[in-house]
Amino acid sequence: MKSYTAKTLEELLQTVAKQKGLEVSELTHFVTEEKSGFLGFGASVTADVYAYDDVVNFIQVYLENFFNNLEIEVDVTVKYENNNYYVDLNADNNAILIGKNGQSLQGLNFLTRSAVNAHFKNRFYIMIDINGYKQDRYAKVKSMARRIAKSVQRSRISATLDPMPNDERKAVHQALTDFDHIKTESEGEGPYRKVIIKYVK
Repeated sequence: MKSYTAKTLEELLQTVAKQKGLEVSELTHFVTEEKSGFLGFGASVTADVYAYDDVVNFIQVYLENFFNNLEIEVDVTVKYENNNYYVDLNADNNAILIGKNGQSLQGLNFLTRSAVNAHFKNRFYIMIDINGYKQDRYAKVKSMARRIAKSVQRSRISATLDPMPNDERKAVHQALTDFDHIKTESEGEGPYRKVIIKYVK
């Protein structure tokens, strides 16, 4: 994230937008210093400014350096869609990157998101996948949730799923949104947070 200075914030943002070939509305900024000047002279404003492509580049470089330091050759692809950032990784041994039950992948996602949030002083949705592992995982989780929800509909007895990461819990909630007489809730803290599928009249 770069810092810029101009006489006014409007002028500053217009200049940055022109440099990046974007609209001002596509920029995010944080004013870090304002000088009123004397009798209108010497007034200025300084702000940190970034656009979505700056975040994409940061993620790309961060992950490439991360794997280079580990001496692991990994192809990194970063995409920006609908205000979200999607990263796809591919290596000779993807199983190592995924880890048992996806724990290594989950940790890498948390580490990357924390680094990006700290650098840009904002919160971002970042999803890292490894050769389609997450998409396959979502499909399995949704299928399991639907099967259990049908059982809850018949028995009217609530069911508690095993703890799972936030993104997988979200997939469960979405999968059961339109199920009749079914309500989903999350409970627990941290790695022990899980989804409860409840019957409602």
